[in-house]
Amino acid sequence: MLGFCVVAPLIDVCSKLAAQSTPVGTVTLARFVVQSLLMAPIMVFMGLSFRLGRRAVGLMLARALVSITSTFTFIAAVKVMPIADALAIAFVEPFIILLIGYLVLKEQVGPRRLAASFVGFLGVLLVIQPSFAVFGAVAFLPLGTALSFALYILITRSLSRLCHPVAMQFHTGLFAVVLCGPMLVLGKALTGEASLAMVWPQGIDLLWCFGVGLAATVSHMSMTYALKFAPSSTLAPLHYMEMVTAALLGYLVFDDWPNVLTWAGIGIIVGSGLYIIHRERLAARSSRLATVSVSAEPR
Repeated sequence: MLGFCVVAPLIDVCSKLAAQSTPVGTVTLARFVVQSLLMAPIMVFMGLSFRLGRRAVGLMLARALVSITSTFTFIAAVKVMPIADALAIAFVEPFIILLIGYLVLKEQVGPRRLAASFVGFLGVLLVIQPSFAVFGAVAFLPLGTALSFALYILITRSLSRLCHPVAMQFHTGLFAVVLCGPMLVLGKALTGEASLAMVWPQGIDLLWCFGVGLAATVSHMSMTYALKFAPSSTLAPLHYMEMVTAALLGYLVFDDWPNVLTWAGIGIIVGSGLYIIHRERLAARSSRLATVSVSAEPR
């Protein structure tokens, strides 16, 4: 998970550099083309099957679709916004996962965690407010990233029981290429939106697009293995390290540094997220103790 936090912001750096002269849709597609090409020989070397079960195919299609959405919206955001600001807004994702569990999956969520989610959303508004004043509606794009990535995490948890992490990354990339290509062609033809154009990157942009794919492959492979071998409640606090790396790289590469209001929002988001994680651990511990108590009763 720490590997993910160190490498993942490099996706954002390369994306921001590439998107200055290459359409966002092309950079998004390049990420998945590189990912699938990098993972294919590893699949062969490890002797993994390229076949998927019927249930795995459906989940993989869903994972690829939300991954496309998450990538596109975030690249479109960081094209104009500081990386740390966009990432801070996207960090509403843990609260979205909790609310999906509560509203859709009917999981038991206490009032303290719901209150912490509300406070976390207030922190996001602190980040969005100055960003909206400067960049306009694009400041809301990371919210799309947050929702998509929350679904990505939930789907990954389910797929990790059906598919090897390496195969998961290869098939996600392959399915995303198959979906993304036609989406860009049709999107540009129907809307005329320049960001949906599919063009061949020129000059140094080729290197940046490759960097997007390479960093995405390495970081998401790290996260996939992390979710396979450790519970999300253990990994979640480490995820906030990504904010540190993103802020540092944004300052070193683009001379971007969050303002005081943004840092205040980041502090609220991180504090609320850590509190939710703490409450989830207490709830899980109480559940385990209750199970042990019931199993120990004489029959």
